[in-house]
Amino acid sequence: MSKEGKKVKESLNKLESIVDWFDKQEDIDLEEGLEKVRVGAEIIKDLKTKLKGLQNKFKEIKEDLGENEEN
Repeated sequence: MSKEGKKVKESLNKLESIVDWFDKQEDIDLEEGLEKVRVGAEIIKDLKTKLKGLQNKFKEIKEDLGENEEN
């Protein structure tokens, strides 16, 4: 797995642990819950950036393949 792929997987695992934390809580401490939401939002923002970068890499590869097929 590529370094970028590992980072995405780690971020997704962190998000999953946050969701699990909320699922396990009977009485949620508002301050702790708010902090978890804030961290989750940061992870999502970072993932969007990473995924956009990966999408651009796939586009470049596809374009390179298209150019090679024409030659």
